[in-house]
Amino acid sequence: MEQGEDQEVQARLLDVRRRVKAAAEAAGRDPNSVTLVAVSKAQPLERIEAALAAGQRIFGENYVQEAQSRWPALRARYPDVELHLVGALQSNKARAAVELFDVIQTLDRPKLAQLLAKELSRPQARTRRLLVEVNLAEEPQKAGLPPGELAAFLTFCREELRLPVVGLMAIPPAEEDVAPYAALLAKLAARFGLKEVSIGMSADFETAIAFGATIVRVGTAIFGERPPRAAPP
Repeated sequence: MEQGEDQEVQARLLDVRRRVKAAAEAAGRDPNSVTLVAVSKAQPLERIEAALAAGQRIFGENYVQEAQSRWPALRARYPDVELHLVGALQSNKARAAVELFDVIQTLDRPKLAQLLAKELSRPQARTRRLLVEVNLAEEPQKAGLPPGELAAFLTFCREELRLPVVGLMAIPPAEEDVAPYAALLAKLAARFGLKEVSIGMSADFETAIAFGATIVRVGTAIFGERPPRAAPP
């Protein structure tokens, strides 16, 4: 990556941090109550290294295999990195995910919950926190639990399986205002005594913070547009 692009990533990151802080303060919240996850899905390694050099330590990835290909080496140089899985988790990749990610944000079905409970008992497990993905608008093409099924699922996860569920995550419908969805997700999290509310991306993270987000997942606003890529196997 050229020097100019390196500096551009770092400038974007600083701007996003500034905007997160301003949004939190405008909402009367402590800026430290909002976690910025830099979503590095499909981004060139050089851009990730630029963000690391600027002090970013919390990153999100969508695909287990892609994360496996680069984060072990990066962690050898930056051992304080915290890695979040923010994409759908296939059952056959549960073990690999638990060994790589500190946080899995996409728990969304009983079978996966049972698999994670088994894998988290192994000494190689790294994951310490889970978020349940909620399909707030009940869109048929999207993963996530309908809000009406959340109570029973959380009871199953927390009481029967003893999973470390700490929050809720959602991806609102495209092109819609994030505000009502962020407010609903925050309300649901509060109802069930969960601290973390993960919602808001590059186009709308400031609004999401205003309505209760504690985690925002920002990719393009930090790294720029992703280069074209083939879907992983």
